[in-house]
Amino acid sequence: MDPLSALRDYTIRGELDRISRVGDEFRFGSDYTFPCTAETAYRSKQGNLYTLETLVFYVKHHQLKHTEYIQIARTQQIPTVTFIDRKPLLEYLQGKIASTDAIELFPSAPTVADDVPIIELHADSRVVDDPPVVDFMSMIRAVERPLKDREAILECRNRDFYSVLVNATKREEERQRLESQQRKDGLVAKNRLMGTEERGVGYGDEARFNDSAMKSNLNLKSSKIAEGVPIILVPSAFQTLITIHNVKEFLEDGVFIPTDVKVKQMKGSKPECVTVQKKFSRDRVVAAYEVRDKPSALKPEDWDRVVAVFVLGKEWQFKDWPFKDHVEIFNKIIGFYMRFEDDSVESAKTVKQWNVKIISISKNKRHQDRAAALEVWDRLEQFIQSRSHV
Repeated sequence: MDPLSALRDYTIRGELDRISRVGDEFRFGSDYTFPCTAETAYRSKQGNLYTLETLVFYVKHHQLKHTEYIQIARTQQIPTVTFIDRKPLLEYLQGKIASTDAIELFPSAPTVADDVPIIELHADSRVVDDPPVVDFMSMIRAVERPLKDREAILECRNRDFYSVLVNATKREEERQRLESQQRKDGLVAKNRLMGTEERGVGYGDEARFNDSAMKSNLNLKSSKIAEGVPIILVPSAFQTLITIHNVKEFLEDGVFIPTDVKVKQMKGSKPECVTVQKKFSRDRVVAAYEVRDKPSALKPEDWDRVVAVFVLGKEWQFKDWPFKDHVEIFNKIIGFYMRFEDDSVESAKTVKQWNVKIISISKNKRHQDRAAALEVWDRLEQFIQSRSHV
């Protein structure tokens, strides 16, 4: 039996725990033994044949998120299954589909004559056993070779899709602009409505209330919260854990991805602004924030919308900020300092002198990231509520 078929058989039977690695070999119970680097018949969309080592590691860790799976595989120096191959490969190994175009069968299938058993006869010419049924269709499929695969059909030579990319990018930017405006309008309306309810103003008094709102203590700037989407500042330096590259995954999904890994995945220029949403549930957005890393680009009125900053722990981060010192900064803006839990105490020596919240995460236990992200959201929400009552 070939390695791919053996792995599929053990996966379907739920006996993956019987597959063990001994030296440079995988032992499938007492049934089979294959080299770890043996190529299987499953071909990646990128064109290479997956090794048995790659497939065994993937099928035993398929429940992990793709980013976490890649990080663990890298620590063990095991080649990974690409994201696009994950689902069809798993469905095949689990027996949910019988076959797939990705399987490249080796041209060593027996011929019909070779595989037909010889019927044993006695001297009196009577048949002793009935011959087994021969699966001729499987034998034919074993020697078939496709003229074109899915990737070859999708290839469009001498065609440039740059204009398609440009138009799609423009549509996405326009969508984000409209969503940002809608969130801004929604926040303003919500704040005004909450102010109306707190003062017991009836619906008949709404017009008078709206006229006097900007002259009273409902004025958003006087309550230290400016109209518009709140802003969170992050350092532009790579030596900090949270940057504009990975802040969205951390705050929205509760997953920390190192900046260098995220930069390679993005394969493009650094964004000037990222929208991060706090979600009450998977499909319900509670609040939205703009994340920026260039304080020098902020206008004077933009500073009224700044509610939080991830600090680098260096004095020069706050150069040219419109505040006189750290005391004023962290009275008006909540500060967060992200660190690995096993870092030395000296790394946080400076920030411990500031009024900032130190958030620790693990270097390897990615399932703990969500708790750290929730702590950031909770601290931020408490700070905004306290600031709105100033």
